Amino acid sequence: EELTPSLAFKCGNSLSRFCYNKKVVIGRDSRTSGDILSLSVTNGLIDNGVTVIDVGIASTPSIAFLTRFLDCDYGVVISASHNPPMYNGIKIFDKDGYKINEQLENEIERKLMIPLSQDYDKIGKYLYRPSYLKYYTEDIVKNIQSIDGLKIVVDLANGACCKLAHNVFNRISKDVVFVNDKPSGLKINDRCGALYPQNLSSLVKKYNADIGFAFDGDADRIIACDENGKIVDGDEILYILSKFEENISSIVGTTLSNKGFELALEEKGIKLIRADVGDKYVIELMRKNGSPLGGEPSGHIIIKSHSTTGDGLLVAVRLAQICKMSGKKLSKLIDYTPFPQVNINVSVVDKFRILNSEKLTSEILNIQKQFKNNGRVLVRASGTENKIRVMCEHINKGEALAKAKDLENLILQLNR
Repeated sequence: EELTPSLAFKCGNSLSRFCYNKKVVIGRDSRTSGDILSLSVTNGLIDNGVTVIDVGIASTPSIAFLTRFLDCDYGVVISASHNPPMYNGIKIFDKDGYKINEQLENEIERKLMIPLSQDYDKIGKYLYRPSYLKYYTEDIVKNIQSIDGLKIVVDLANGACCKLAHNVFNRISKDVVFVNDKPSGLKINDRCGALYPQNLSSLVKKYNADIGFAFDGDADRIIACDENGKIVDGDEILYILSKFEENISSIVGTTLSNKGFELALEEKGIKLIRADVGDKYVIELMRKNGSPLGGEPSGHIIIKSHSTTGDGLLVAVRLAQICKMSGKKLSKLIDYTPFPQVNINVSVVDKFRILNSEKLTSEILNIQKQFKNNGRVLVRASGTENKIRVMCEHINKGEALAKAKDLENLILQLNR
């Protein structure tokens, strides 16, 4: 329930048992607790003979990249991603830059309570190398031409990507407005960034910009905004990217991906494969099916040819480049209409008991039968709260709203 320095030490020490090259790269976002947790994980690794390369404040995708680039056993990110400043977490990437699987997570947990130490002559080294982040930014800009002529607004959420984004955009454009671009442990994700896209919309209109981008605290997700101030979500970003990807037969989305998006891809001969909610599950299906693109409506976008995880900075640069090369505004690159979608979160006492109710299952099937191919219904448990999430989408918004309310009422009845 609490992520303490002691627990972080044990996590690092446990991870050290699975290191063969005895080398791990670590980074953190701008949260106040990032220093002590990062050093605690580092100490746990060093104590059992692992050399740690600390690159300082760094985005999640940059650590995934450096894990591969530096030939490390693992990459560790201290970040709570899009969550408020008081939270924090630990993400671990394997040697290929992918989030570790659940089997290894379980193995690490099993060894938490039995720390191992080496004698003084066999302990690991601590190397502070923030300059290594240049290899990540160089990789992003190496094939990107100037995007001068586009006015861009970038909201950096006071998070991990502030310095990286300045480095990248200032090399390819002379007209970028950066906001919330000071790494701050107290202000990260605080009424800014990808979770508050309405701010980005207002700024794009204020500065009369051509395009806007907002990242979350660790910059593994992105929300875009067109020249009219309209928010462009992950589905629409994937659709735009698919137009400029060669030989693409499938894209991986999630159970939340919009039906309108799915039908638009079908018209182009592209199959939408749905994964469970979570970028880890998206990437697993991408690897299994050989899909070059994948992502979530929330903005985790994976370009398989270039990254092994969601990368907001990479996707932002790609979208800006597409607008520049095509000569089209972002709004003109989206030529489909998403189905209206209604989402309701219902607080309950026992979410799993209600989800297993025959009455609820029967009603969900009944609604889907009524919707036919004109809509979808999805009812699922929240992963972190005692809530059931209801999603209905339909070509007619009134129909989606009515059915979502019916399901909400039924869930409240079953909750009594």
